[in-house]
Amino acid sequence: MRKTASRSTPRRPPSRPAPTTARAARSRSPSGTNAAPASAPLPGEGKRGEDGHLAYLLRQAQAAARLSLDRALTSTGLTHPQFVVLTMLKAYPGLSGADCARIALLTPQTVNVIIANLERDGAIRKTPHPVHGRVLQWNLTRHGLALLARARLKAAAVERRLAGSLGKRELVTVRRWLAQVAAEFHQD
Repeated sequence: MRKTASRSTPRRPPSRPAPTTARAARSRSPSGTNAAPASAPLPGEGKRGEDGHLAYLLRQAQAAARLSLDRALTSTGLTHPQFVVLTMLKAYPGLSGADCARIALLTPQTVNVIIANLERDGAIRKTPHPVHGRVLQWNLTRHGLALLARARLKAAAVERRLAGSLGKRELVTVRRWLAQVAAEFHQD
């Protein structure tokens, strides 16, 4: 009995010659003819639309809204994370850096850099905690309030676009549902 050498790649049937490039290999249809590669669906189509998985659709919507907000904030000189930190410090004056990181959904390291930059620019100031002196509390300055007001105008335009097709009752329902999802999954 004659031994045959083993091959690392399987033989191709004679009817299908090996593709010459990786691109050619990807573009071959099962029939062996060159076919145009499939294009990804646009947002709102296929699994990126109403037939998509809910968690993916939330992520897709968040990414689109974030990109739109990033572009809108460019003229203010603020980044989206800086805007979030200023917004949280206005809503909850006196937060520590760690607390700010938690509610802004940012890492403590990111918030430390943001706080240092905002403090350098005169948008926020620190005060020691009245009981725990080593804990620093952060508050907006007049400059920080003015900067946030300009940024809020830009953000409000994005929010109007987000809510554009919703009626008042639908908007309340969406807000309630989003807050409920965040609260329910908070500990996961």
